[in-house]
Amino acid sequence: MEAGICYIKPEYLVTEVNNGSEAVTTENNETNKRKREDGEQVEAGGKKKWDKKERKRGQNKNRPVFKDERYSHLCHSLIDGTGGEPCSLANCRYVHDLDAFLAAKGEDLGPECYVYTTKGYCARGVSCRFARAHTNEQGRNLKREDYDEKAPPTTCNGVSSELQVRLRKHEYDFSRSKELIKMAEKLRDARKQKEQQEKDGKQEKSEEVVDASAGEKQPNDALEKGEQTDSKEPATQDNPTVAIETPTGCAIDDSTAGRDADQKPAVDFREKLVLSPLTTLGNLPFRRICKEFGADITCGEMACAQPLLKGLGQEWALTKRHQSEDVFGVQLCGNNPNMINQAAQVIHETAKVDFIDLNIGCPIDLIYQQGGGSALMRRTNILELTVRSCAVLSDRLPFTVKMRTGIYADKSVAHELLPLVEEWGASAVTLHGRSREQRYTKHANWTYIEECAAKAKRMPVIGNGDILSYEDYVERRTLAPHVSSVMIGRGALIKPWIFREIKEKQAWSPSSGQRYELLQKFCNYGLEHWGSDTKGVETTRRFLLEWQSFLYRYIPEELQTAPPQKINARPQKYRGRDEMETLMGSGNAADWVKLSESLLGPVPEGFSFVPKHKANAF
Repeated sequence: MEAGICYIKPEYLVTEVNNGSEAVTTENNETNKRKREDGEQVEAGGKKKWDKKERKRGQNKNRPVFKDERYSHLCHSLIDGTGGEPCSLANCRYVHDLDAFLAAKGEDLGPECYVYTTKGYCARGVSCRFARAHTNEQGRNLKREDYDEKAPPTTCNGVSSELQVRLRKHEYDFSRSKELIKMAEKLRDARKQKEQQEKDGKQEKSEEVVDASAGEKQPNDALEKGEQTDSKEPATQDNPTVAIETPTGCAIDDSTAGRDADQKPAVDFREKLVLSPLTTLGNLPFRRICKEFGADITCGEMACAQPLLKGLGQEWALTKRHQSEDVFGVQLCGNNPNMINQAAQVIHETAKVDFIDLNIGCPIDLIYQQGGGSALMRRTNILELTVRSCAVLSDRLPFTVKMRTGIYADKSVAHELLPLVEEWGASAVTLHGRSREQRYTKHANWTYIEECAAKAKRMPVIGNGDILSYEDYVERRTLAPHVSSVMIGRGALIKPWIFREIKEKQAWSPSSGQRYELLQKFCNYGLEHWGSDTKGVETTRRFLLEWQSFLYRYIPEELQTAPPQKINARPQKYRGRDEMETLMGSGNAADWVKLSESLLGPVPEGFSFVPKHKANAF
């Protein structure tokens, strides 16, 4: 069998027509291999010259951006229908013609509103696309008798209007952050000075040995002159040049030293299943589903420090947390230690998070070119300031780092960087077994992950890459015994039930009906999170389609000749056991849109969809 191909049982293979005359099956042809692009050219000597292949990596930056003009916002004074208090704003920019708004809204998408059913009140009121479920004959929005207005919200975090104003007017007090940066600079400078002294000392000793061998100096001359040797004297404020024994921050410290008795201990990162922070796709509804399948630790999508400090609501939305996420962290990205530390401070002081993670592995070109993401792996001075200052922000807020093997495929640096990050105070490190240059191609190097994990003294190391089944999990843990936990990213996008498989130690092959119910649950969670009005419905649809661009890669075990499926293995062209399973396995975006219409109603006129991330492909 050829590597890189997921072979399908013969009864499920699709027969294709080759050149209009010969019928062949994908079992015998080469449709699953990478093909050169059309348009070959011939060089001198008769050799064939092929055009350069388009790289299937990064983002689809030129994809069409669809703007739906149907959902003009209804004024809040009319949300519950007619008969309420009139709008008090003279220049209100929202819609005040209720009849015109309802006519443009279109028909309801279904007889039941998930938000009203679960909470007893739908805040979208008459603008909800399921409004008939909670409006009376007069068009007034209803509240169930069991609705509790004082009940705490199911989600938290985000930015308040008061905090937004303070950030935009630069009135937030960041004096604590500035002190931590100054302290980190002193520690860094002291370390550099000590290293320089050691380097000069070794150089002097080597010169003395050469001189002594030539008879120009006696062996004990150096001692007679009182030259310093390595000192074990502890560092003090008066003597910062002495070796600094920085206490290693560790997430497995359950002691109460330095904490109040009622304060929550640090997060334990050992033997956990961690959901990777996933840009665009790691949204709150998706994380809820992963929690239900058994994910132990979740993390929000990567948030950039600068927009957070500007109070941008869209960036702060990435910090939102659902009540089901019992261990939740926020991942930060930036290129400046001051900004990153200030963002960490404001999140610590205003949001409910269990840890903060620093992304130094992001391969996105824009982030890298600005000096953030994986570029920090070569900017060690900036990285040291960032980790040192953020690690001491609070003894109850672990600061973790997520990195790759390095920038280039042939030059790994994580084995040198990981012990330094531990020395600087990181509570845990996640290592993705690929370089920035590789992105998601080739296989994750778990042998190298184990090599790096073995260099950590006490700090937990979390391995990441290419886990799509329980068998993959066991194989990687056996290969890397020093790894404390495992983080799963694309594997969870393709199979969100992978957490259940690992904990139950057996494969689970859901039917097409069960998978469809999973999509329904995502849509319900999306309508609850983004809103059940037209804008919320289309936002939910967009994220559903982005997720489906990974979900389609799942191949039921009953269809494979040699399960389990490998994450980068391309399947032969196949049909499912029923029409829905065939539709869910289609790689055609038009089929994904068709699937979304069965869940969220028809798409707007002129709608089209192209996945954001090229990593959705094999």
